[in-house]
Amino acid sequence: MSSTLDDVLEAFAAQQAAPSATPRPCASGLVADTIAFSNVDGPGNRFVVFLQGCNFDCLACHNPQTIPGHAATVDGHQPHRTGVDDLLVHIRRAAPFISGVTVSGGEATQQAGFVHTLCEAIKANPALHRLTCFVDTNGSCPTAVWDELEHVVDGVMVDLKCLDDDIHRELTGRSNEATLASIRHLAGQGRLYEVRLLLVAGYNDDPALIERTAQWLACVDPAMRVKLIGFRAHGARPHDPPLQEPTRDTLERAADILRSVANLDVCVI
Repeated sequence: MSSTLDDVLEAFAAQQAAPSATPRPCASGLVADTIAFSNVDGPGNRFVVFLQGCNFDCLACHNPQTIPGHAATVDGHQPHRTGVDDLLVHIRRAAPFISGVTVSGGEATQQAGFVHTLCEAIKANPALHRLTCFVDTNGSCPTAVWDELEHVVDGVMVDLKCLDDDIHRELTGRSNEATLASIRHLAGQGRLYEVRLLLVAGYNDDPALIERTAQWLACVDPAMRVKLIGFRAHGARPHDPPLQEPTRDTLERAADILRSVANLDVCVI
């Protein structure tokens, strides 16, 4: 990754007061965990790399131990500095049984240089080049990051916590401005695989808000793939009072609203 992009990332992180503002070396990354086989992190069966460090502090986070951008042990969780070559060894073992690799988090773009190097290495490896490279992201990064990753990443899944900026700040502690810009930019690149909407009862499940969200997404791409996900309390960080799960009826009504606005390709999980 170019030093220019490193400068952009550092300036953006400082501006956002991100907890993981320290630039990461391209050849190695701070890895929280890996999963050899997953069918929920992009198309097909995928090897998933979870990177440590996130610039959001989501109320509904199921992996709060991955938020700090350092290698300290959190609740028994110990991230490790891992080289690209080390990861390729594990990916090669799984390669006959997977269709691709997804880099997730934490927040993958906090270590954009490492993501670039890993995906570039996969593309250059004769045994792995058929694998697709995907990124799962909150989208809160400069669009220059996506320009840098465009030629090594096949698809990006963006989590949009809420179209309303005030509610987004309540849910994540940050503005959604960069996330919305990323969605538009990735759609223009042809790299936006899907937008993921996490519904938290009482926060972002208002029908009028969902309709505005559908209208905004349809303006970006009328046939956009949208994954509607209901918040699940199991495994989430505790709250007082507890966050509430949306009912199945609420999810189906939200899906109907999304589909009614345009030809959005909506999946409910």
